[in-house]
Amino acid sequence: MLRFIMLLIAVLAGPIAQADTTCRDTDLRIAVIPKKSMDALVKDYAPLLRHLSKHLDMPVEIIRAGSYDAVADAVVSGGVDIAWLGPAGYLTAHLRDPGVEPFANLVLEKGAYTPAGNHYQALLVVRADTGAKTLKDLAGQRVALNDPLSTSGSILPNRAFPDAAGMPLSEFFESQVYTGSHDRSLDALLNKRVDAAFVASVRADDYIKHGKMSPDTLRVLWRSAPIYYDPFVFSPMVCPALKSKIRHLMLNEPTALSGFFKSQQATGLMPASHSDYAPLIPLMGETTK
Repeated sequence: MLRFIMLLIAVLAGPIAQADTTCRDTDLRIAVIPKKSMDALVKDYAPLLRHLSKHLDMPVEIIRAGSYDAVADAVVSGGVDIAWLGPAGYLTAHLRDPGVEPFANLVLEKGAYTPAGNHYQALLVVRADTGAKTLKDLAGQRVALNDPLSTSGSILPNRAFPDAAGMPLSEFFESQVYTGSHDRSLDALLNKRVDAAFVASVRADDYIKHGKMSPDTLRVLWRSAPIYYDPFVFSPMVCPALKSKIRHLMLNEPTALSGFFKSQQATGLMPASHSDYAPLIPLMGETTK
């Protein structure tokens, strides 16, 4: 009887022990969506990487990604352990694997275009020195978008803006250019290569903060409803114990991350969950199918 019990314990323990080996806890790889140049993002994230590496006692590195979709692919596949995704990118990744888990988002400082808190907006902006003062004035013009998986730079312009314009984006504007990042869209607008641009309000605030334009350089002709800011998410491959440590280090030690927060025009991080982003699902259309 004792032999049978020991055998039963061994059989039951086998899957549990095997499950423990499937999660990662030896090093940490982070990927972030390319809202601006990767060199700038690597510099911004350095304080966070140092903080995590020191207290987790493991190597922590940032993985360079060329597109929003590449970051979503990496976190679903386990190629990275943590990703900073836009809301639409997170929902796309979550649909592919429900184990992709949001756990934090930044609390933003008040900016010229963004209120303090953890929400931002998609903006349609034009140069203030042009004659465009209403949406009607932009009909038939050139517009810059960001990445096809960008919430504020593509998804909302294609799904929400047509309600204001009275027609699909492709019919309202003569041409659309996908630049790959909010910063490139702003640069294209400021350099007069396009007539308008859809950008995240926080990126326009960053341009003002760093002297790339003044508060009166742009005119806003459309705003989306407020959106929960971009989530940090875990890959399904990360061990539960490691997730718990990371949550604590990112959510409960703000002083150590002050340099990182400053680079993001933020004051801290707060917990995030799937329910924060679920209201966007009806706007995602074919992206989530």
